[in-house]
Amino acid sequence: MAGSTTLALYITISCVAFVISKIIISSLLYRRWTRKHRIVRDTLSGGKLVILRSPTTQSLSTKVFMKKTMKLSNKDIIGSGGHGTVYRLAIDDTITFAVKRLNKGNSDRERGFERELDAMADIKHRNIVSLYGYYIAPQFNLLVYELMPNGNLDTLLHGTASIAKPLDWPTRYKIAVGTARGLAYLHHDCVPHIIHRDIKSSNILLDHNMEARVSDFGLATLIKPDHSHVSTIVAGTFGYLAPEYFETGRATTKGDVYSFGVVLLELLTGKRPTDESFIEEGTKLVTWVKGILELKKEEHAVDKALSCYPMDEVKKVFHVAEKCLESDPLERPTMAEVYKMLEQVNTSSI
Repeated sequence: MAGSTTLALYITISCVAFVISKIIISSLLYRRWTRKHRIVRDTLSGGKLVILRSPTTQSLSTKVFMKKTMKLSNKDIIGSGGHGTVYRLAIDDTITFAVKRLNKGNSDRERGFERELDAMADIKHRNIVSLYGYYIAPQFNLLVYELMPNGNLDTLLHGTASIAKPLDWPTRYKIAVGTARGLAYLHHDCVPHIIHRDIKSSNILLDHNMEARVSDFGLATLIKPDHSHVSTIVAGTFGYLAPEYFETGRATTKGDVYSFGVVLLELLTGKRPTDESFIEEGTKLVTWVKGILELKKEEHAVDKALSCYPMDEVKKVFHVAEKCLESDPLERPTMAEVYKMLEQVNTSSI
């Protein structure tokens, strides 16, 4: 009987010690988090602002930020998609953000917010758009991003005459290399690795130097280094998705490589993958270009807006795109290899 009492006492003490240790560890982790991230609660709306990194050396007024955020309206919209609406938020003459709003009540948008936050919170790279912070409120979530002054690649290539901006060959090549560098970082240097799943021209933003920044991680999937794929519901944008994704439902880094190959074709040809001319002819951008490459007549596929370009470099980039668009994903290069191939096209301009 005494032995049973001693055992019970020993178990009780062990359990209490275990619980106390967990509480201490949790407290230390929370203190570490609050030191790393400035958390501010908005008592009026019941929201919470978390600042991951500051865009300026000056102290950002939380009251001003929240007041400006709550006044966002349709006139401030600069983009929208399946996972949220993006607004331009000007704090003052020197500080401006891009704010993505995701309303609650939609499970897909809430999952998109979580995926984007998981993928972006600790990333800092010259070719990935910077996430400055996020705001959580009962009715909606906000992601606070660096604003890119030159918009996105889709608008510059395919927008109306008043919006579209002529891109010369050096700029297109720079965008291709920068995007490849950013994707190579996501696939190879991040732990866990990140599969973007929605690489397209509208998700490639451009800063004041026309440097490419990969954006919109609402479909991003984290994958352990020793895994080859993640099984998901097929999602993304028609015209950019790898053919095997429809068949297997498996998201892989090679799917991103295929999508990047389509973006390379856009940069080279100036045509969208869903261009009306392709629909009328019963074909698509990838098939059309592959047919031209077989005939070795790349000059017939080059964007007519490009008045002057080095044909040898253009042919090399067509070759890289062709490798990215191999039907068999095992035959496609990795993004690290793609980046290296593009760098070698013109080493003097990188």
